[in-house]
Amino acid sequence: MKMRSIFMTCLLALSVCFLRAEVKMPAVFSDNMVLQQQSEVAIWGWAKAHASVKVTTSWNNKGYSAKANQEGYWKVMVKTPAASFTPYKVTVSDGKKITLNNVLIGEVWVCSGQSNMEMPMSGWTGQPIANSSEDILNSTNFGIRCYTMKRASKAEPQNLCEGSWEVADIETTPKFTATGYYFARLLNRVLNVPVGLIHTSWGGSRIEAWMTKESLKDIPEKKIPQTDADIKVENGTPTVLYNGMLHPIVGYGMRGAIWYQGESNCGEPDLYVKMFDKMVREWRAIWGVGEFPFYYCQIAPFRYGNLNSALLREAQAKGLKTTPNTGMAVLMDAESPTLIHPAKKKDAGERLAFWALAKTYGKNIPYRSPEPVSLTFEGRLGIITVEHVGLGITSWGKEVNNFKVAGEDGNFRPAKAVVTKDKIFVFSQYVEKPVAVQYCFDNTSATEIFTQEGLPMSSFQMSVK
Repeated sequence: MKMRSIFMTCLLALSVCFLRAEVKMPAVFSDNMVLQQQSEVAIWGWAKAHASVKVTTSWNNKGYSAKANQEGYWKVMVKTPAASFTPYKVTVSDGKKITLNNVLIGEVWVCSGQSNMEMPMSGWTGQPIANSSEDILNSTNFGIRCYTMKRASKAEPQNLCEGSWEVADIETTPKFTATGYYFARLLNRVLNVPVGLIHTSWGGSRIEAWMTKESLKDIPEKKIPQTDADIKVENGTPTVLYNGMLHPIVGYGMRGAIWYQGESNCGEPDLYVKMFDKMVREWRAIWGVGEFPFYYCQIAPFRYGNLNSALLREAQAKGLKTTPNTGMAVLMDAESPTLIHPAKKKDAGERLAFWALAKTYGKNIPYRSPEPVSLTFEGRLGIITVEHVGLGITSWGKEVNNFKVAGEDGNFRPAKAVVTKDKIFVFSQYVEKPVAVQYCFDNTSATEIFTQEGLPMSSFQMSVK
């Protein structure tokens, strides 16, 4: 019995050593993955210390070699061809071969944020996605794929992650991020290339949870946990979702990112401007693929109680000026004042895709919502000049009732407005000497002004200088 016990102990030790010697990679490197076209993409993992690792790609039958360091980490940079719907293989070997099958070359986008990004095509109980049943039935598409990251909240950056790549069809699409799916579907149709989504989001998460320790170092009000025991809120404590759900994929070859978050930070609009800028710049710095595009959704009208969500929308709009190579999808026509998860996810995803198609892929299409740029008063008449109007702004023949005007006392009173091609004329019979204007500047007012191409105007406030 003693000899048997010794034998079993030795066998177990050998098994552990063998397992440690096997090549391991983050789960994002797996069957069905999409790699970014026409670039040098990183493929990495771990093997036995100092082991030689070879990666071979079937599109060119070329081998790329690396040697693992003392900790077993290795990385190679692989050249990818132009996008196509041809399935390829990638093999990784340190003496024992791993084969990744059904790999496509196309456009890769990271999708992140809170519940409005996480919300799946199937919707949630009592919270549907508009037209999702029909869209799911017609979703089978070899060229649309989504990797969904399993939730992980950690005090230290993680190397490995859990998740899997799925090819869009009637069984898998219901689990896809709805905002991401509609984004990918439009890119796939217009560009005629495969589109891969890396979906990493967590409902209710705060922006600081997706930030690195370095990007928060001069924001002292955001306390960074030292250990997992210090994590007070799994989806809200600073750095924990970056560590658990973003760090494992940092460096994966991609074109850009889309973001739908802000509801949980509604109470700190001024700080949000600063954190958003720092987060985007830090993601770009650590990803190492340049100043990639970052397109995001402005939060939609919703009953936030004592908070005024228009202040957070205003903060998000400032991101267009403070953070380069960004774009904002306006959702002021979401028609969801009692549901924080608007059903019109097609609008959210496709408006993000408009930005990508125009700014990233050079398509000559309308993509940007109208934005007010100046305010003057001629007596009691306010004149607002608007940019990015396309063929012109319109209220579709309906009255515009969501303007307010204030005098020097700061009390905003109801006003009437008339819309022309690139001007809005505002008048209030209650204000004799007006100095400021607000539009939809509350929680639930829906926009009444659009470009003729259908892009909605955001809420805003302006005053004369």
